[in-house]
This record gives sequence, structure tokens and C-alpha cells, in this order.
Amino acid sequence: MAEKILFFILMLPIYGLVIWSYFYPEESILFGKRWMYKEEPELSNEVIRYTKFASMVVMIGLPIVVISFVFDIYFLRLTLVLIPLAVIYGALKIFTDK
Repeated sequence: MAEKILFFILMLPIYGLVIWSYFYPEESILFGKRWMYKEEPELSNEVIRYTKFASMVVMIGLPIVVISFVFDIYFLRLTLVLIPLAVIYGALKIFTDK
């Protein structure tokens, strides 16, 4: 039981980074890379939309996957198939819309 609690506590910073990446996609993309540019780089709308979409998928999918493995709920492991399909569908939708 203690390892489950510790696991959830260690997952909180990762979840916080994903939330930060959703609300501030430009800053999360350029985190640690600003020194490479003399001027502020301009990111395309597709990159920003994809970052927000990927963050949203992780915010929804990560707790489901973690709960299914920690508590051995086998039905929720179906999400290991559904989440990549959602990512592929979302990426296609983002990059084909103008």
C-alpha cells in the first residue's frame, strides 16, 4: 500500500508539468531552448494546437492508465489501445485543418 501512495505522490509533479504545458504551450516548448535564439522564435499554430492536444490526452489518459495498473483493473487496460488511436486521430485533425 505504501508503494501505491508513493507512486501517486511522485506522479503529481508530472501531472503538474502537463497542466503547465496545456496552459502555456509556447513556454513549455521553448523551455531550456531560448538560449539558442537571438530573437524570440515564432511558433506556428499547428505546433501550439498539437502541444495542447497532447497535453490534454496525457491529462486524461495518464490517470486512467496508472489507476488500471496500480489497482489491477483489467478493463481499463483497453485504454492502452484507445489512447494511441486518439492521438493519431487528433494529430491528423490538427495537421489537416487550416
